[in-house]
Amino acid sequence: MEYISVKQYAEKYGLSERTARNYCASGKIDGAILIGKTWSVPIDATLPQRKKRIKLSPLLMALREQQQSKLKGGIYHRVQIDLTYNSNHIEGSRLTHDQTRYIFETNTIGITDETIQVDDIIETVNHFRCIDEVISNTHAPLTEVFIKHLHGILKSGTSDARKPWFQVGDYKRLPNEVGGMETTPPKQVHRQMKALLAEYHQHKKHTLEDIIDFHHRFEAIHPFQDGNGRVGRLVMFKECLAAGIVPFIITDALKMFYYRGLHEWPRVRGYLMDTCLTAQDQFKALLDYFQIKYRT
Repeated sequence: MEYISVKQYAEKYGLSERTARNYCASGKIDGAILIGKTWSVPIDATLPQRKKRIKLSPLLMALREQQQSKLKGGIYHRVQIDLTYNSNHIEGSRLTHDQTRYIFETNTIGITDETIQVDDIIETVNHFRCIDEVISNTHAPLTEVFIKHLHGILKSGTSDARKPWFQVGDYKRLPNEVGGMETTPPKQVHRQMKALLAEYHQHKKHTLEDIIDFHHRFEAIHPFQDGNGRVGRLVMFKECLAAGIVPFIITDALKMFYYRGLHEWPRVRGYLMDTCLTAQDQFKALLDYFQIKYRT
């Protein structure tokens, strides 16, 4: 999907830029996404029509309210730390849960006598930002632009970003593999991602199985040089929130079951479904603790 700026959209329809921005902020333009502080509008977006306001789930309402108020000790605080720690740790980060929490709460790493990789710290801070983007853009359609945007945030400022062949915020240039298995060649990534998203959006209402299937196929394509797992799990979290499904966090303890489930998904879907349902039950316990209602 191609995008234009708010200014271009405003000029196209004879609006003021302020009106166009208000349309975006209030969700009146389908597909408009907030990238940093700037709105991008689908090139084929029309003038908004009167439509029903999207009803937010209690969880998404709590996440957005606590995100804006910077409340500590609530569900937003917990999601930021747990999702970031576990997703990064699965990919090899050596930061502990306490160190991750300390970075989020104080924006410092604290005193330690251990050697810490600078990239682990940068990617932790970047992952916090990615979660904010997911919460802010939950109901925006899932697009290649948004997926690349998450990757751009995650890898910004890392040592990978200084490599001339590593494309931060864009698809891979070099072939890669995952778990010893071949992935989609670089020249075919855009075509396969476009086809995957088109098929995914044929469903008017996504089920948990739809979201997990998308995740498996995304990881099989492995569109980025690095960061595919973390971007993929962020997308799963976003799409669960958008569908009103209780999201989940794949913990480090579930890592091997998760990898096995991804490998076996084309033949036996039960392995990955059971792993995700276990993670979902753990997240439901967290919602019960914070007294946040959810659909059973």
